[in-house]
Amino acid sequence: MVPAGIECLLVCTEPEVRYFTGFFTPFWQSPTRPWFVVVPETGKPIAVIPNIGETTMSGTWVDDIRTWPAPQPDDDGLSLLSETLRDVAGPNGTIGLPMGHETHLRMPLNDFASLQETLGDIGFVDATDIVRSLRMVKSEAEIAKIAHICSIVSNSFDALPNLVHVGMSERDAFRAFKVDLLQRGADDVPYLVGATGPGFSDVIKQPGDREIEHGDLLMFDTGSVFDGYSSDFDRYYAFGEVDPAAAQAYRTVWDATEAGLEVMRPGATTSDVWAAMADVLTAGGSLGNSVGRLGHGIGMQVTEWPSHTEHDGTVIVEGMVLTLEPGLTWEPGKMMLHEENVVIRSDGPELLSRRASSELPVID
Repeated sequence: MVPAGIECLLVCTEPEVRYFTGFFTPFWQSPTRPWFVVVPETGKPIAVIPNIGETTMSGTWVDDIRTWPAPQPDDDGLSLLSETLRDVAGPNGTIGLPMGHETHLRMPLNDFASLQETLGDIGFVDATDIVRSLRMVKSEAEIAKIAHICSIVSNSFDALPNLVHVGMSERDAFRAFKVDLLQRGADDVPYLVGATGPGFSDVIKQPGDREIEHGDLLMFDTGSVFDGYSSDFDRYYAFGEVDPAAAQAYRTVWDATEAGLEVMRPGATTSDVWAAMADVLTAGGSLGNSVGRLGHGIGMQVTEWPSHTEHDGTVIVEGMVLTLEPGLTWEPGKMMLHEENVVIRSDGPELLSRRASSELPVID
């Protein structure tokens, strides 16, 4: 912040507020109230929040908690926030606010315009790089939480052949898997998508009433959560028998993951990882990849910076937690994905998810 000439950061989205304070609640699902945290150059963050959150925030390391009786649409914390920003930034200071890709402003746009007008000569600049550089590199405490939820999910995937069967509806299969994840220790399963059928291109769908048939594929992809940190990986299964083309597609994406693991070292870039996987996918006869990237960061959110793309170019450093997610279309309308979660160590990647079988598993 100091080299950038920023007197304080202003954050107002759930991951950033939680990152700087430890404030953790599902109350963010309500859009009624805004929440603000001001991070000064030195000293602890200052919370400017609705009074309903004061007790929870007081359980964090934050001492300075300023509240108002929200909601008050005519002045929903704006006066209190403006006063706080003036206290910290000074009359001619500069406030850093994340403005770039994968950020958003969680307050009414009209309120932000009013805030800028009220602050006068105090200006706002983009602080995306500051927040991004902090959140991309995880502490050992963060890594331990991600490793724990990855272990839980790996155990559930290992048990899946005993949970699902031919004749079961997609809705019942999803439910059985989700219940198993919770029983094994996941705090929540906010992200669970998948599909069944002889092949499918929609890999982010919710379940329907379709019944699983002999010869079908099943794919589950879950971002399950433990203590606020997420896993994100998928697994494929076949019922009864394996279509040879599906088996070949599965092996291709598995091999592509191996290629990504080989180059995923400190000093390499996300584009290097992308290229290694893309070469294998092309050689394996891929008809294309419409996902747009071959992996990403994970942590408090199921997807975070960076992205493995041809032009992303982020330098990989020790402590990053990343996914490898190669995917291909093996026949028109039929997509195959593979995903693993790793943490970057000084000598390379350490798997956090239990490595998938090299051959497409079959449920009898």
